[in-house]
Amino acid sequence: MTISVDKLSDPAVRAFVRAVNKGDREAFRDALAPGATMSDDGSERDLDEWTDREIFTSRGRMDVESQSDSGLALVARYSNDTWGEMRTAWRFTVEDGKVERFETGQA
Repeated sequence: MTISVDKLSDPAVRAFVRAVNKGDREAFRDALAPGATMSDDGSERDLDEWTDREIFTSRGRMDVESQSDSGLALVARYSNDTWGEMRTAWRFTVEDGKVERFETGQA
């Protein structure tokens, strides 16, 4: 069972997931605060390099299974052309309606 993107509680997280699923780089950048940061499996990553490789050039997609913490924490089946599908956890820090930071890793 997945949660429709339109039902995600936090508007910034909703914009982030929608942009990922549409492969829309411009909308993705618009969802992020200037200087946004991220980590993957506990390691800091270069956001532009990571998102290019893991989302945009490999057709990444998030199918959200659950949300908690007012929509700032998600569990999703994440898939892309490189790794296939895996269950992932996502944690977002949102400030002024933009994603300042996200942390992801296997759930």
